[in-house]
Amino acid sequence: MSTPQIDVVIPVHSATRPVDRAVRSVLDGTRADVRVNVVAHNIDPSVISSNLGVLLSDDRVRVLPFEDGIRSPAGPMNHGIDQATAPFISVMGSDDELAPGAIDSWLRLQAETGASTVLARIRIVGRGSDPYPPVRNGRRQRSLDARKDRLTYRSAPLGVVDRERFADLRFTEGLPSGEDLAYTATLWFTGQHIAYDMTGPAYLVHDDADDRVTFSSRDVAADFAFLDAIEATPWYPRLGRADRQALAIKILRVHLFDAILARVNAPEGLESHRLDLIAVIERLERMAPGVLRLLARVDRQVIDELHGAAPDPARILHLLDARWNYRTVGALTPRNPFLVLHRQAPFRTLFAGLRSMSAA
Repeated sequence: MSTPQIDVVIPVHSATRPVDRAVRSVLDGTRADVRVNVVAHNIDPSVISSNLGVLLSDDRVRVLPFEDGIRSPAGPMNHGIDQATAPFISVMGSDDELAPGAIDSWLRLQAETGASTVLARIRIVGRGSDPYPPVRNGRRQRSLDARKDRLTYRSAPLGVVDRERFADLRFTEGLPSGEDLAYTATLWFTGQHIAYDMTGPAYLVHDDADDRVTFSSRDVAADFAFLDAIEATPWYPRLGRADRQALAIKILRVHLFDAILARVNAPEGLESHRLDLIAVIERLERMAPGVLRLLARVDRQVIDELHGAAPDPARILHLLDARWNYRTVGALTPRNPFLVLHRQAPFRTLFAGLRSMSAA
C-alpha cells in the first residue's frame, strides 16, 4: 500500500493472545489510511499469521518478525516504530481493542490542534473509564501542560504520536519494567499543543489474557532503573523545580507504593529490600526537592514506618490499604495545611480525576 496516514504497532509474544481482536477493531473501525504492524516477538511469525486468519489478506496488515530473546515490550515496540513510515504512529496491546472511530477521532483532533500527541480516552472493560491523567478541573482537552495537567499519570502512550516530530524517540530497552516512562515523559515535557480526546471513542483495555507474567521479586534498583533513563534525557536538566515535582510525585504515589506492597508480601520479607526502598525515596527527593511534602499524611506514615528500626509489615499493609480511603483526612491532605490546595497534592489531583471520569 502507499504510505498510510498512521502506523499502528501491536507487539505480540504468545499464541494465546487475541491479537485478531485488536487488529479487527482497527481495520473495521477506521476510515483513515491505516497500516497495522503486528510484531511477532520471540515467536514463529507463522503462528501469529495463523491467528490472524483472513485478516492477513488485508493489504493494510503486515506481520513483522522480531527476535531478541528478552521478555520486554520495548524491543518489539521499537522495531515496529523503526518500520513505520506514516506521519503518525499509535501503539496497542495485543489484548486490547479500539472502539469504532477512535483513530479517526484522534486524527481529527490532531488536525484541529496541531498536537504533537493526542491522548486516547481509556476505558477498562468491566470497570469503566480510567481517570488518568487528572487534567485541570477534570475537563481540559486542548493545549495541555505536563505539570498543570498532571500528564505524567499517563504512562502508556496510547493515542496518536507525531512520528516526524519524535523521529528518534524510542522505548527504553534493557529494563524489567518502566520501559515507557522516559518515552512518555518526553512526549509530555517536550511536546506542543498536546490534546486529550476525553469524550471520543475509547481505547478499550481488556484483562482476559491467560499468560500474564506474575510479579517475581526483583532488586528494587532494577524496578527503578527507569529513573536513569529519565535523568539521561536532554530535556530533564532544564526542568524547573515545579515540573520535577510533578514528575516525581507520580512516581512516588504509583510506583514506589506498589513496590513497597510487593516487598511486604514477598517471601523474603520487607527487611531485605527496606534500605533500597529508602534509597529510591531519597533519590526522588534529591531529584525534586520538597516533593515528599506533597504526599498525603497516610503516605508519609508508610515512609516513616519504613525508616523505623523495626518496621511492622502488618502496620504497613494497614496504611497501604488506608491510602485508598478517600473519605479520610489522612488520604486527602498533606501534613502541611498550607499545601492542601497545591496542584500536585492529593485533594486537587483526586478531584480532577473524578471529574474526568464523569466527563468521559
